[in-house]
Amino acid sequence: MANLRDRCLSHFAMLGIPLRPEALDEALSKAEMEGLAHLSFLDQLLGPQAAARHERAVKRRIRQARFAESKTLEGFDWTFNPQAFDRLQIEELATSDFIRRRANLVFVGWSRVGKSHIIQALGMKACVHGYRVCYRTSEALLADLTASLADKTLPQRVRYYSRPDFLIIDEFGFDRIERAECPQAAHLLYKIIAARHQKRSTALVTNVDFDKWGDYLPDGPIAMAFLNRLVEGAIILKIKGKSYRAHRPKEGDGPA
Repeated sequence: MANLRDRCLSHFAMLGIPLRPEALDEALSKAEMEGLAHLSFLDQLLGPQAAARHERAVKRRIRQARFAESKTLEGFDWTFNPQAFDRLQIEELATSDFIRRRANLVFVGWSRVGKSHIIQALGMKACVHGYRVCYRTSEALLADLTASLADKTLPQRVRYYSRPDFLIIDEFGFDRIERAECPQAAHLLYKIIAARHQKRSTALVTNVDFDKWGDYLPDGPIAMAFLNRLVEGAIILKIKGKSYRAHRPKEGDGPA
């Protein structure tokens, strides 16, 4: 039995499963006392290891996504703007099935009603479900792509942003900095959307309604091509509601 125990520990080590000898002994004793079936024994033996590994992987994916804030659906105030979001629809999106289907997601609506909170919470859920997520504000994304033009690394950056299962572009049109500081904005955004088209899911959060995009970005035709690629088969939520900033000034800015 001792040799068999040591062989099992060796097998776990070879497979990269960090099982301590005392944990194996404890599981064996419990299985003997409770008369556990083989599968129940394996579940109790490997379950905690699998759960710990899953938790570490989720934390790593969340860290790599680089969310602006740690937002959850559980922490969202559904009562403040009850008509702004369909809670059942948001909870369905939280299953991440649209990412599996490679569908895009577009939030169009007024500022400070909770769009940024919801999209980051959906990104967190995607990390839990095993998807690679990348969160960027429009300003940060375009700053990165513009810098890559200068050092001639644009193809590498486009490939980088084409890889995540779920790319979130937040605050598009938030303060018009894209138009003021990046005349190539439409071309650069189009490159990213085209690289991901029908291959990965992209979410865009904006307060610029669709009929204003041609005016907002310097190159109208490219802006429309970008829009067409983005909304093809996309889930589109148009959101209206009260501003947290206007109604809750003493509690900080609140959700975007």
